[in-house]
Amino acid sequence: MGPMSALTRNEAQLRARLLDVRHYEVALDLTTGDETFESRTVIRFTARTAGDTFVELKPDELRSAALDGHPLDPATLTDGRLPLTGLTEGPHELRIAARMRYSRTGEGLHRFTDPADGETYVYTQMFLDDVQRVFPAFDQPDLKAVFEFTVTAPTHWTVLANGITTRIGERLGDGGDGSGDGSASEAGIWASAPTPVISTYLAAVAAGPWHSVRTEHAGLPFGIHCRRSLAPHLDADAQEILDLTTACYDRFHEKFTEPYPFDSYDQAFVPEFNAGAMENPGLVTFRDDYVFRSAVTDAERQRRAVTIAHEMAHMWFGDLVTLSWWDDIWLNESFAEFMGYQTLIEATRFTETWTGFAMERKPWGYDADQRPSTHAVAPDASAVPDTASALLNFDGISYAKGASALRQLVAWLGEKDFLAGINTHFARHKFSNASLADFVDSLAAHTDRDVHTWAETWLRTTGVDTLTPRLQESHGGWTLTVDRTGNRPHHIAAGLYDRAPDGAIEPREVLALDVPSDEVLSVSGQRPALLVLNDGDLTYAKVRLDETSLETALRGMSRIPDPLTRAVVWNSLRDMVRDGELAAADYLATAEAHIPEETDLAIVQGVLAFTRAQIADRYTIPLRRGDALTTLTTITRDLLRRTEDGTDPGLRLLAVRTLVDSATQPDTIAGWLADGTVPGGPELDPELRWRILARLSVLGAAGEAEIDEALAADPSATGREGAARCRAALPTAEAKAAAWERLFHDDSLSNYLFTATAQGFWQPEQADLVREYVPQAYVEAVALAARRGPAIAEAAGRWALPGHEITEANLEAGSAALTAPDITPLLHRKLADHLDDLTRALRARR
Repeated sequence: MGPMSALTRNEAQLRARLLDVRHYEVALDLTTGDETFESRTVIRFTARTAGDTFVELKPDELRSAALDGHPLDPATLTDGRLPLTGLTEGPHELRIAARMRYSRTGEGLHRFTDPADGETYVYTQMFLDDVQRVFPAFDQPDLKAVFEFTVTAPTHWTVLANGITTRIGERLGDGGDGSGDGSASEAGIWASAPTPVISTYLAAVAAGPWHSVRTEHAGLPFGIHCRRSLAPHLDADAQEILDLTTACYDRFHEKFTEPYPFDSYDQAFVPEFNAGAMENPGLVTFRDDYVFRSAVTDAERQRRAVTIAHEMAHMWFGDLVTLSWWDDIWLNESFAEFMGYQTLIEATRFTETWTGFAMERKPWGYDADQRPSTHAVAPDASAVPDTASALLNFDGISYAKGASALRQLVAWLGEKDFLAGINTHFARHKFSNASLADFVDSLAAHTDRDVHTWAETWLRTTGVDTLTPRLQESHGGWTLTVDRTGNRPHHIAAGLYDRAPDGAIEPREVLALDVPSDEVLSVSGQRPALLVLNDGDLTYAKVRLDETSLETALRGMSRIPDPLTRAVVWNSLRDMVRDGELAAADYLATAEAHIPEETDLAIVQGVLAFTRAQIADRYTIPLRRGDALTTLTTITRDLLRRTEDGTDPGLRLLAVRTLVDSATQPDTIAGWLADGTVPGGPELDPELRWRILARLSVLGAAGEAEIDEALAADPSATGREGAARCRAALPTAEAKAAAWERLFHDDSLSNYLFTATAQGFWQPEQADLVREYVPQAYVEAVALAARRGPAIAEAAGRWALPGHEITEANLEAGSAALTAPDITPLLHRKLADHLDDLTRALRARR
C-alpha cells in the first residue's frame, strides 16, 4: 500500500456541497485468513447538482466497483481515491467489493491473537481517516449517514457494532451452496441494527470470542466485554465498572435535555489499543490495560473511571453533535475531558478528581503549550488545511488546556448559564455538525457576558500565561498586585495561609480576584506566610510564589491542608524547575521532606513520576544521578515504613514501584523476586514481577534465561510485552543489536511490542553502550514513520528517540533530521517536541 493523499479542507467543503450521503451497508467476511478480510459495501447518496467527486478506499485489492450498475475501472484507484465522474443530479448507488488487509498497528481493522489461549479478536479503529482501511467511504465528519453492518465470523465468535447485533444465520462449511468444495469454513452471520446518522470515523465493529457481562438500565442494554483470558479480572471489577457507567448515564440525563441518542451502550476492552478509549456510538472501545490483572492504586481506578465518564460524555459531545472539520476537535475532546472529571465528583465516590487532573493532565497541557509546536485550542481553519495536519492536534492542548479553559469559563459564566448554552447547542445541532462559532452563539443566548471576546482570547491564542504576586507591607496591613505575563483574563481565587506555632499551615481566607486589574488590593492584618494564586485551580496559568511563600512551601508543603492547593503549589515548583528558576536538587529535597507525609495518591504518584523521569534522568548531571536515585529510594523506604500497618495499600504499591524503578543495586529487588513478595507485602503479581525483572535486566543482574522462565510462567500478551522490554534492556551489544533490528527493520512488530522494545532500549545506565545508535535513531525513525504510518510514528516519536542523552551532539543530530525531505508531519511534530525537551534539560543542567 503506497502513500495516500490527505483530504484537504477545501476538498471536503466542495464534496459536502455536492453530496448528501444517506446510507452505508457494509458486509465484512472475517473468515478468509489471518492477513486479509473481504469487504463489500453499498453506499446510497444523492448529488445535489451534476459534478465529479471521489470515494476513499485503501484496499489490498479492489475487486470490483459499480456506480448505478455501471462498472468502474479498478485501475483508476489512485492514492486511495476512486474517482466518481459524471454524476447527475439525484440519487446514486455505489457498490464496491475489496480485499482488505488486517492491521497490526491499531489502525483500521486490528487483528490480535491472544498468546494465552490462541483465540483471535478483531476490532475497528476508524479515527481519523482509517475507515478507508476497512470499507470505502466519503470520509469526512460532516457527511453523516446511517450505518448497517453484516459480519461473517467464526462460529464461536460474538460480533458487536454501533447498533444492537443479532445472529441472523449460519454459513455451512462448504460455502453454503452444497458443493462441498471446502471453499469456506463454518461461520455465523451477524447483522447490526441501523444507527442514527453518524460520521464515518465513528462507525465500529468488534468481533471475537468475547467474555461479556450484560445488564439493563433505563430501558437500554448495557454490556462490558473483554478477551476470554481476562474474564476473571473483568468479573472482579464488573460491578464497579457498570455502576460507574450507569451513574454517569443518569447524571448526564440530569444535566442534558437531549436523551442518550443510541440503542445500546457496550464497552469493549480490546487488545493493543493505541489510545485510552474511542467514543464509537453505542460501542466504546477501551485499551484492555483497564482490565486490571494486577494490583492498582485508587488513583488508577479513578483514571479508569474518568475515561469511562469521558467517553460517555462524547455520546453528546462528538457523536450527537459532531465537529464540521478537524480544527474544532476541541469541541469533542475538551468538553469530554471537562465533563468526565466534573461528573465523577457529582455522581460517584471519586470526589477529588480535579487533584488528579492537576497532577496528571494539566502538566501535559502546560508542557505542550510551551513547545514550538503549540497551537490554539481552537486553531484557525488555515492551520488545519488537511487530515494530516489535523492528526497533530490530539495532544495536551486539545484535551487538558481545553478542559481547563472550560473550567475557567464555568467559573466566570456560572454553571447555570453554561449548561443552558450547552443544551441549546445540542437542540440546534443534534444529528448534525457544528463549529466554534455555533457553540459560542449558543452560549451567548443565555448570558449578557461577552463570550465571543472570551472565546477569541482563550481559544484562539497560544501559550501559557504566568501570574506572579507582588506583596507590599503597608501601615496596618499589606497590598497585593498580580502581574500577568500573557493576554488572557483570569477569574481566580487567592488563598491566604498562616503558619501555626507547631508548623501547620492554616487557611486564613480566600480572595476573589480578576486579573488583569488596575486595582491594588489592600488587605488588613499581617501578610500571610503563604499566598497561593489560583487556589482551587480554576484557571489555566503558571503561578509563581513570592519569596516568603516559596520558603513556606519548601518547608511546609505537606502541612498545607487541601490536596488541590498542594497540587497547585507542586505544579508551581515543577514549572520553576522546567523554566530554570528552581534547582532540580531543591525540588528533590522538597520531595524528600514532604512526600513521605503526603496523603493524596495523585500527588504522590505525580511527584514521584516527575522526580524519577525528569529530575533524576534528565535535569541532573550524570555524576549526580546516582545520588538522585538514592534519594528516591530513601523516600520510598520512608513510605514503606509508614504503610507497614496495611492501612494504605495504594500508597505502599506506589512506593514499591518507585523503589524498583530507582534501584541502583540488584540485591534487594532480586530478593523480592526470589521470595515472591515484598517484606510486609504486597505479594508479587505479574506487573511487579515484570517490573523487577526489567530493572534487573537494566542492571545486568538478569539475562535471557530468567526472561524465558518468566515468560513461560506468564505467557499472556502482557507477559510477551514484558519479555520484549526486558530483552531490549539487557546491557550487551548483542541484545541492543537484536532490539534495534526489531524496532526499525521488522515491520511485523505490533504497536505494543514496538513500544515495549523501545521502552527497554534506551537506558541512562547504558549510555556508553548505546551511544553509537544515537545519531542513527533519527535517520531510522524518519524511514520507519514513512513506511509504517501514524501509529508507529507516534510510538517512535515518544519512545524510540534517545531522550536520555542530554548533550549538544544529540541535539544537533535530531535537529538535522527535522529537515529530512521525507519526514512525515506527525514525526516532525514529535521530533520538534523531543528537541525542545532536550533543550530545556540542557538549560536546567547549566
